Amino acid sequence: MTDVLLVLTTLPDAATAQGIARSLVESGHAACVSIGAPVRSIYPWQGAIEEADEVPLAIKTTVAAYDALESALRALHPYDLPEIIALPVDRGLPAYLQWVGDMTTKHPESR
Repeated sequence: MTDVLLVLTTLPDAATAQGIARSLVESGHAACVSIGAPVRSIYPWQGAIEEADEVPLAIKTTVAAYDALESALRALHPYDLPEIIALPVDRGLPAYLQWVGDMTTKHPESR
């Protein structure tokens, strides 16, 4: 087990996804954010079945940085109830996992 997390969320459009991704990396809350191709989400919301095109983000961070990342993501996210799911990274390329840790613990200007 490592201290790296993969955090998943979805956004309503590419511009919002890009802005949030950049903010999370610039602030040092995330080492990297991958923006995916639009997906179609189907879910119940406020008594109706909704369908929406959304843009997924895969955010690489650490356990130590997660609380600050979640707080920032909630503040930036346009949804009333954003999907924020953190998955532990069991294994990975050691040098990459070290890099994720380094990028989320250093001050943004030193990266």
